[in-house]
Amino acid sequence: MATSETPTRGYTATKDQLQTRLARIEGQVRGIDRMVEEDRYCIDILTQISAIQAALDKVALGLLDGHVRHCVAEGAEEGKGEAMSTELMAAVGRLMRRG
Repeated sequence: MATSETPTRGYTATKDQLQTRLARIEGQVRGIDRMVEEDRYCIDILTQISAIQAALDKVALGLLDGHVRHCVAEGAEEGKGEAMSTELMAAVGRLMRRG
């Protein structure tokens, strides 16, 4: 019989903190929607968007750190280091592409 064990991820230890941070970002996005609804000044809205991007970048860096320390390290021990490094660099490349 197969067991459905939840895998341990690089962010598992800080999952609660991650979810709290994401909920805060979600609230910021809803705030921007209200700002648009209220016809707020463009620069104020852009400032809030910049803050959200910075917060998302911080989340992404934390996830990358956990991925390297857990998943890539584990993959290297299993002889999959090259593939894991390639996957990691592709993810970093996607994160760096903007606008």
